[in-house]
Amino acid sequence: MTKRTALAGGVVGGLAVVEFTSGVLQGYYTPLFSDIARHLSIHDADINWLEAVQLLLSAIVVPVLARLGDMYGHRRVLLGSLAVTALGSWGMAFAPTFPLFLVMFAVQGFYVVWLPLNVAIIYARARRLPDTAGLTRRASGVIVVALELGAISGALISGQLGVALAGNLTAILAVPAALITLAFVVVWRFVADPGDRSGGRVDTRGAVVLSLGLLAITGGLSLVRVNGITVWVIGLVVLGIAIIAGFVWMERRTTSPLVDIKLVTQPTLWPVFLTAALIGVSLLGAQGSLSTFVRTDRAVYGYGLSLTSATASYLIGSYVLSLLIGAASFAKVTAATSPRLVLIGASGTVAIGYLGLVFLHSNLPEVLTCMVVAGLGSGALVAALPAAAASAAPIGETAMATGLTNTTKTIGGSFASSAFALALVQGASTGTAAPLAGYITVWLICSAAAVAALIALLTVPKVAFTSSPSAHALPEEDPVP
Repeated sequence: MTKRTALAGGVVGGLAVVEFTSGVLQGYYTPLFSDIARHLSIHDADINWLEAVQLLLSAIVVPVLARLGDMYGHRRVLLGSLAVTALGSWGMAFAPTFPLFLVMFAVQGFYVVWLPLNVAIIYARARRLPDTAGLTRRASGVIVVALELGAISGALISGQLGVALAGNLTAILAVPAALITLAFVVVWRFVADPGDRSGGRVDTRGAVVLSLGLLAITGGLSLVRVNGITVWVIGLVVLGIAIIAGFVWMERRTTSPLVDIKLVTQPTLWPVFLTAALIGVSLLGAQGSLSTFVRTDRAVYGYGLSLTSATASYLIGSYVLSLLIGAASFAKVTAATSPRLVLIGASGTVAIGYLGLVFLHSNLPEVLTCMVVAGLGSGALVAALPAAAASAAPIGETAMATGLTNTTKTIGGSFASSAFALALVQGASTGTAAPLAGYITVWLICSAAAVAALIALLTVPKVAFTSSPSAHALPEEDPVP
């Protein structure tokens, strides 16, 4: 068996199962958000707090777990994160109250580290072969396609189960929990440890400071939901920003930092991380809003699409299919152009899609068209960003670099979810529906964020991400038996 065959078969095949499961998690709950809101007796806008809390925890744990993966083995940390995610998912299925459901939903957020760990495992196997960057891009494209297939499957299955098992939310929520358990077994049995270790230690102090900063900012945003903009809100947000600034200062002077600030500020990498944060605004922060909008009863509120969980799943599935097409196409398009141009074009596509929603949201074909356009760009970015980061990172920091794309993406999504929750509750009508003006605000923010990402990417050198840096050169021996 050749090295290329081993990479494509055993490793990528097993990791594709993990990413398929990740996709199911990302697509499964969106069509059910209205049902979950009714089951837990909460306002539609409160659904955004589920996403905000999960994304916040994800932003905190990803750099820690990525660092642990570089230090002690990516496969070992992948197994641990699978186990924790399974725990959160089973807890959601049986949670009787909103606070407990919120905690379990947050714990489930450990799944966001799977993609950077998987890319790091792939890179560790590919880097001793010719065209390391190309192999990494193609293999990353395969597992991202599996991710999007999982998201489509999750959306469609949950939508149908939402109708077929209406009133039995426990049974519906047990399905993804069982799938995560299966993925754990697959990695345990079929994915070999690539053997890479960088050594060092975990920056516990940095993790605590980063957590406090993110909690202060998100906590301030959450208080707006309760009491409006007050001195306490402004104070918490300013305090959070100050803590993050202190975190950056501290990390620059730490021997084994949680986040390598020098890595973050490289000319080829900072635009990638910023793009990830800005795309996270729409990709992670706006999905709850989309679900509740299309399920809003137009006859009662004068807007929305009046979809059921089943029909909403078709819309979500179509959107995720466009993500899949974008992810599957990015490697071929990159080969014909360049990684930089693909990133720029994909960001522009996302901006066009969400701007279109501002004007075209009165019927299903309009909303579907806009979401497919946005999805094509988002899918390409989901596949391209981790591979771009891995190709530009030094040896021993591939999981850190790819993990930072997820960290910044989840931070962007977390803050956006909090902001969107505020936008959707301001001026809310009686009942549980959010106002149309709130949805328009969400879509405008998503479009503006994508435009900002495009501008940042224009600063990247034209030849960026086309090959592995010379620092990546290693002896030719294969460390994996």
